[in-house]
Parts: sequence; C-alpha cells; structure tokens
Amino acid sequence: MLMDDPRSHPLITHHEIIPGHDAVYGSLKRPLSDLLEAYLTARGIRLYTHQCTAIDEARAGRDVILTTPTASGKSLAFLLPIFESLCSGEETSALCLYPAKALAHDQLSGFRALEGFTGFPAGSAVYDGDTPAHLRPRIREESRIILSNPHELHHVLAWHPKWAGFFEKLRYVVIDEAHRYRGVFGTHVAFLLRRLLRIAERHGSRPQFILSTATIANPGEFSLLLTGRTPVVIDDDGSPRSKRHFLLANPAAIRGGGISLSRAVCDLLLASVEDGLQTLCFAPSRTMAEAIARQARAALIRNGGAAEAIAAYRAGYLPEERRALEKQLRDGSLSAVVSTNALELGIDVGSLDAVIMAGYPGSMMAAWQQAGRAGRRGNASWSVLVASENALDQYFVHHPESFFKKACEHAILDPTNPYILAGHLLCAAAEAPLAPDGEARFFGTDACDAVRALANAGILARTRKGWAYAGRGRATEACPLGPASGESFRVLCNGRILETLDRNQAFREAHPGAILLHQGETYVVTGFDLDNHSITVRPDETDCHTRAHLSVDMSVIRTRASRTGEGGTLCFGDVRIIEQYRQYQLRRYDTVLETHPLTLPPLVFTTRALWVTLPDTAVERLSDDGMDIAGGLHGAEHELIAMMPVRVLCDRRDVGGFSTPWHPDTAGATILIYDGYEGGIGLAEKAYSLFPSLAGIARDVVRDCPCTSGCPSCIHSPKCGNDNRPLDKAGTERILTLLAGGWQALYPDRERVPV
Repeated sequence: MLMDDPRSHPLITHHEIIPGHDAVYGSLKRPLSDLLEAYLTARGIRLYTHQCTAIDEARAGRDVILTTPTASGKSLAFLLPIFESLCSGEETSALCLYPAKALAHDQLSGFRALEGFTGFPAGSAVYDGDTPAHLRPRIREESRIILSNPHELHHVLAWHPKWAGFFEKLRYVVIDEAHRYRGVFGTHVAFLLRRLLRIAERHGSRPQFILSTATIANPGEFSLLLTGRTPVVIDDDGSPRSKRHFLLANPAAIRGGGISLSRAVCDLLLASVEDGLQTLCFAPSRTMAEAIARQARAALIRNGGAAEAIAAYRAGYLPEERRALEKQLRDGSLSAVVSTNALELGIDVGSLDAVIMAGYPGSMMAAWQQAGRAGRRGNASWSVLVASENALDQYFVHHPESFFKKACEHAILDPTNPYILAGHLLCAAAEAPLAPDGEARFFGTDACDAVRALANAGILARTRKGWAYAGRGRATEACPLGPASGESFRVLCNGRILETLDRNQAFREAHPGAILLHQGETYVVTGFDLDNHSITVRPDETDCHTRAHLSVDMSVIRTRASRTGEGGTLCFGDVRIIEQYRQYQLRRYDTVLETHPLTLPPLVFTTRALWVTLPDTAVERLSDDGMDIAGGLHGAEHELIAMMPVRVLCDRRDVGGFSTPWHPDTAGATILIYDGYEGGIGLAEKAYSLFPSLAGIARDVVRDCPCTSGCPSCIHSPKCGNDNRPLDKAGTERILTLLAGGWQALYPDRERVPV
C-alpha cells in the first residue's frame, strides 16, 4: 500500500494509526410512527445516540446544533422530525439551507426517498439560481420542503408576499454544514437569518433552527451568534468509526533539495490509484487542482492507463459538469478526483478509500472534515497530509504531536459589524418598513443609530408604516453576501462562457496577461473589460504560470485597546487599508521569466487590525548587531500571519499584513495584521487577545527551521507583494522572541479584548 510504494515511501515522515470504535445506539423518548419505523427497518438503520437526542429535542420545539464528524448521520436527525410532523397532518413547511448548490441537489435524494416510502406529497424541491423560471411558481405554491442556499434566500425575502403560504407554515429552518458560515460570509448569513425570522413572524410563524456542523470548539456560542438564539448542543457522537491510517508527508525532506508540492501530490495520487484505492485529492487553489489533475493524467497515460480515470472538480464549472463528475465518483467510473474544498462538504461521492491533502487546509476542522471523506462505509481508510513549504505546514510535519493533539478551532463571526449591518438593514427595509428603533430585537442595539445614519444619507425614508428603502436599484445588489465586491466576471473563450469569477479572483487569477487553467487546459487572458465584467481568453499550450503581487499601505483611524510592555506598544483598533495589484510575474515552475506592470484599480477599505510598535532601544540593538531592521520586521509579519490558523479559525488569506521601519501614525518600527474585509470580522481581535502565544509559536518555527537565511518553510510568504524582499531570518527570530515575552506579565493568554 502507500507506506510501501517506492514513489510515496520517501515522502512519509509520520504514520499515525487512529483506532476505530463501535456504534453506540440510542432510543427515542417516544417511538416514531409505524411508517417511519418501517422506513428505518427497510434500510437496516438503527439510530445512534446523537441522532436520538437531536430528534427528541427537535420534537420538543427547541433549537438544536448537532456537531459530530463527517458521515455520522446528521441528515437523518433532521429528516425524521420534519417528516414526522408532515405525516401527522400538521401544517408544516421546512426550509433547508446549504452552503453550495451541489450539496442541496445531492441531499434532495434523501428527502425524495422518504417521500416515496411514506407516500406523503411534500413536493421536496431545490430552489436556487439554476431552477428554471417555469418551475418556480409551482415550487413556491406547492412545496412543503424547499432546499436552497443563503444567496438565493437573500433575494427571495424581498418577494415574500409570493411565498406567503410557505412562510405561514414555516416550522423548521435547517442549516446544514453550518461551520461554513463563519467570518465575513457567516456575519452576512447571521443578519440574513434575522431577516428571515422577521419575515416569518410577519406571516405568523416562529420557526425553530436545526444546525448541523462539523466539530468546532464553540458550537453553542457559534449558534447563538449565527441565529440569535441559544441552542441545545449535541456533541456526543454515537456513530461507528473505522480504523484510519493518517500519514504526514514532506516533499521538502527529499534528499537533493526536495520536490515541488504538486509533484509530490501527483506521485502519491498515482500510487494510490494504481494500488486500487479510489482517491479524493484536495488542492488549496483552483489553479493547483487543475495542474495536479493534468500532471496525473499525463503520467497515467505514460504508464498505460486511461486519462479519463482522473478529473478535476471545483467551483466555477457549470452545474451539469459538476453533477456528472459526482455521479462518476459514486458509480466508480472515476478512480480519482482532484478538487478544491468544493467537495469538502457532505456531497455523496460514494465509498472512498483515500484522501490526499495538498497542504494544510487552513484549520483543524477542515483537515478532519476532508480526511473524513474516506472510509465512509466502514472500511479502513488512508489520509495523507502533504506539507507545502508554508511555515505552518512545516511546523506540523516537524511537530506531529501538535497536529494530532490539536483541538478544533473556534468559529468566529461578528454580528455587530456596522458595514454589514447597514447593508442588511437596507434589505430589511425593502422587505417591510422598519420600526423606529431599527427592529433592535432582531438586529441589535446598534440598529437604531445605523437607521438614523442611513436616513441622513437619503437611503431610507420615513413613511407612516416605518422606515422604507429609498435607494436606487435593488437593495440586495448593494449588499452582496460574502467578502467579494458582488461583481461577477465572465470568462469567455470564442464566445462561450468557461466559468465565472468574483472580483478578487479575477484580479488575482485572470488579470490582463494571466495564464488561466480550466479542466487541465491552459488559457491566456487577452482581454479584461472592467466596465462589462468580462474576461476574454484563448487556448495556449504552455508550462508557465503567472503570479500577481499585491502591495499594501495603511493609516490608523482609531485605537480601541492597547498594552505597553517590554515588547513595545501593542494596539487593536480601526485602520484604513489600500490594496493594489501592481505587477505580475510569468514563471516556469519556480523560475521568474518576466515581470510586467498591472494597472488595476486599488481596493480601499476600513477594517480592524492589531499593530505592534517596537521600542526604539530594541530597534537600535538590531541595527548595532548588523541585522536588517526592515527584513526582520517583514519576516516577523509573514510568520505571524502564517501562524494565525494555529490559534484563530481563519485562512491566512483572510488576513493581510504590513510592516515598516517607521510609520508616521505610530512614530516607530511597526508590524500590522488586519482583517482582509470591510469593517473587520474578529480575527485581528482574537489574535490581539492571544498575541504572546501566537508570537511564541511563530518564533519556534523560525528557530527550528534548518535554513540559514530564510526559506518558504519559515519566513517566505507565497502572497508577498514585495517578492519576499527584504528578509532577515536572524532579525525575525530576535523580534519574535521579544514579542513572545514582551507582555506575559500583563497579558493573560485568554483575556477578552475590551471593545
């Protein structure tokens, strides 16, 4: 198997065997109806303890969050109470929200299976952007169970009179894969759910929430932030677990200088496929997913195999393309799929034998969620984490005990974000006029001030029924969900749409002159129309790729909290950020061939950040010892960002950084880390509260790295706008040591930031 294959064996640095355990079955306080009991019996299903608890609590009308691992039967825990209510003759409807269209379509089969067995005509249907216009009226009027996603609900609420019959009977709101609603997107969804509750109340219903999520550290707190209600937390998993082999692999450990991440993942993928293991490979980006699939197919052909056995899968593909790939995985006609995290969710792709992760996916929760896609039918499984040169990846392969003992992270969102609040108040006012206090019981105590500001700006108008939306265009268009600008760019080849990209992806991956990958084929960008949001490409066979570089500038607006100690002055507050893509590189593997300027417009926004200003004496000592001050600050900035996911549930791309030997707003040498979204989302706040331990982990990585002057495993950053210049490893270690110990006496590790 993988441990013995000559292609994979040299890469393996650690082998962890995670034992399985038997199922723990439960019993309900009150038996299900004979029809539902017959359904379970016909399928050989016995309910696990966590399923029984969830069903009992849902029957009692309580809000529930069920947080157990992948493939533990969470879906059945909300399917059964919904159908029990329907079959008993109650006037009930249910809205089930999923973070991805593909997952909603996949889950529809479970609802229809229960419909078919019970004979109850629930009219279960998916209602999303792909639903044909001629089917929509019938679904609104007749369906008792509707599967959708937050983006669709965002637009549906404005048309709630057309949904009156559905909302009048709304009893259950199911939020599946709820852990995906964190950060910026999660904050938007939190306000969206409050808008839903407000509209439901206007139609005479008060639905209860059933949340299903992967394992997170703070399920109760998270559910309260997301829905505004305190739930019953169910986290005692009764499902059986098969034995799992978990391997850590490090391409950088190969003698002779190591090999690239994509090459190592490709070798492991081929070894897995040729060993007869149906394999799912997760890649950190759309580009890498396409590249690995292309390399693996080419190698498979050379070895006498069929290229069709391996495919890429990611968001951006047309719906019919994605569904065909999912079906091929289930029926076994595909041996392997290389995917972005689009397949991390609970989409049924059959019984997989192995999962390969190309780099640490950003959180322990995501790592175990991805690994859990293998062994879903009780068989022993293989999971492999292949470390990139990223500092955090290298930290884990050199400290495997930290990986396997590390708890899942806290899920963070910020339902007080003033920018997101304002947008959703506009949407709410367009749905139904707002009360004078801004509907504070739904939207919080800050809503009143926000309504007043929006009225002063002329976007809300006072009417006899309350504050009504008075802006131009649809309110939902002024409040796109998620971190993107709301702009969608179409990628066109010979007049045919290849895929769609949001603004940030377009600027980063499909800028003028970029080389774009789609389904293993390479295209060069020949036209970039900002006004019409269209990108024109042409096919081009090349082994090169492009990388856009981002530059950052900042100014301090307001300091909300600060501490002074031997490490300098540490602050948390509001800042103004200017981000701009100024150039891109044409590369062949790791070799830079050319550098070209870019003239894309800047992105300017206000957010929250932490920043630390070093004491002048510390800076002078660095200089006296011959260290590059700018290089040391720059390296420390990179390492602090790289280690953020260790303590805060985020991707390093969710935060940005800035460092300088002197800044006019701080009057000193400064390192700044900021939330990468308008208004902030709580990441910098969390890092401020944990800063000494964060700096200590960052210092350990730099200190333990065997390189002499800095490398991708420690202080280099893959997103550095200055091409990782200047950097000084010794200066970085010195600064991080200072920061790790500079506030310990003043700064308890778990202190909450006063805001």
